[in-house]
Amino acid sequence: MIRSILVVCRGNICRSPVAAAMLQQRLPHCRVSSAGLTALVGQGVEPSARALAEAAGLDVSRHLARQLDARYLTQADLILVMSDEQRRLIGDRWPQAVGKVMRLGHWLEHGRGCDIPDPYRRSPDAFQWTHQLLDAASSEWAQRL
Repeated sequence: MIRSILVVCRGNICRSPVAAAMLQQRLPHCRVSSAGLTALVGQGVEPSARALAEAAGLDVSRHLARQLDARYLTQADLILVMSDEQRRLIGDRWPQAVGKVMRLGHWLEHGRGCDIPDPYRRSPDAFQWTHQLLDAASSEWAQRL
C-alpha cells in the first residue's frame, strides 16, 4: 500500500509543490511531499503557479523549496517525477530508488504517458497548460492508488 508519495521536479517551486498539494487533497490518507533536483532552496511557490493553485483551492502558502536527498527517497513509497530525464538522473545518483520512480504523467495521453513541461520563466499560457497537466495527472494517480 502506498502511504508516502514524494513529487520531484527541478527547482521545487512550480510543478512539484503544486502537484503535491493536488495529490494531498485527493489522497488525504497519504503523506505527500516534494523536493527538487536542483532546488531553489528556501523559496516559496513561484507567483504564477501559486495563483493558479490558490484559484483551484490549494494552499501552497507554507511551501519552501528543498533539495532532494537520499533520506527523502528512502522515506517515500512512490516517487513521481516530471520527466524521463529526471527519472534517469535519480537512477544514476540513487540506483536503489529507481524501482519506485515513475513519471507523474504516466497515465496521460491515453496511457502512453507524457512529460510535464517546466513553465518557469515562461508565459502565463505555459503555466496554465502545466497546471492542467498536473491536475489531470494527479487525478489519474488518485484513481489508481
